[in-house]
Amino acid sequence: MAAGVGVFGPYKHGDKWRVITRTEADGPAEYTSFKSEELARKYVDLARGELDRSQHTVGEAIIAYTAHLQAKGNGKASLKETPRRLRQFYGPHLEDAIEVLTPPTARRLYKRLTETKRTRSGPGGKRVELDTVLSVDTCRNMLAEARSFAKWCVGKHWLKSNPLDGLEGIGKRRHGKPQLRIDEARAWSKVAFKRVEAGDMGALAALMALVLALRAGEITQRVVRDIDDDGRLLWIPDSKTEAGRRQVEIPEALRPHLARLAANRPPGDLLFGHHWVDWISENVRRICKLADVPEVCAHGLRGTHATFAVEAGTTGHVIAASLGHEDFRTTATSYADRASQDRAKRKAALKVLDGGRTEEGEGSEAG
Repeated sequence: MAAGVGVFGPYKHGDKWRVITRTEADGPAEYTSFKSEELARKYVDLARGELDRSQHTVGEAIIAYTAHLQAKGNGKASLKETPRRLRQFYGPHLEDAIEVLTPPTARRLYKRLTETKRTRSGPGGKRVELDTVLSVDTCRNMLAEARSFAKWCVGKHWLKSNPLDGLEGIGKRRHGKPQLRIDEARAWSKVAFKRVEAGDMGALAALMALVLALRAGEITQRVVRDIDDDGRLLWIPDSKTEAGRRQVEIPEALRPHLARLAANRPPGDLLFGHHWVDWISENVRRICKLADVPEVCAHGLRGTHATFAVEAGTTGHVIAASLGHEDFRTTATSYADRASQDRAKRKAALKVLDGGRTEEGEGSEAG
């Protein structure tokens, strides 16, 4: 090995640990920081293995990639979900040397993924296989993550080329999930609140998807200290986007229930205990059955929230902010019902023509 080439550290640097990597004697050094010495040392051990790629497994590369994502500042949700999805995608080859990832292998892995059955949480936290396969959106999203991981491996010289380049996703994406109509949402909410009054915390978690427009992961990851200002405010400090990191006002109807759930518990305790993200949709569907309304998932309730907000004339940026979106176009494309958007636009136009103003103060008064 040439002088000055290698992986050095970790070194204490402020409140973090720094690792220095140089792949060429005269090349630039790459500085990577970690929150703990343990994670930094694990990264060093794995990074040094790149000098002998035959000793580097796919599973080890996923661990190193996760360390890289943490160094970039990815949130807790990403650091938990991304490696889980990568392990599911690359499952048969986790213990194989990374060179096994060739274009033919990649095609077989993606085909296998599209034929994989969905699972849900069962008794004792065990996964139970369902009769339906993973959705087109799920498979295509996992393909995109697997491609990004492979691209990173190419940059680390663990792969000569990206085996997933040119691999097209199968099927047509669906923008948005099935939503409840107004009367259906009222019936659903009535049953959910009745269940909450009886001490059903799963129903309370499901209500947060509709009333607060939270993602399933944002609900399962909430801890006691996230309930703030005497129960009036809920903090979402980690999300997949910058806009997702926000504070949400808790409506009066939910405050006593969430306050009771958090009472006399350590600040770092998970509000609802340890659950997979699909626990939220399971509770949503359970209440759909009790209310005798069409079954939707937690994501569908977020869409229902957006549609009702548009129908009520709430401005785009407010709705996008409540959903944790950076741009209302995301909300409009995948969440809010198109007809509701059109009706809201017509109402706004008529209001301006009648001498009023839109919610944002746009338009002109009639002369």
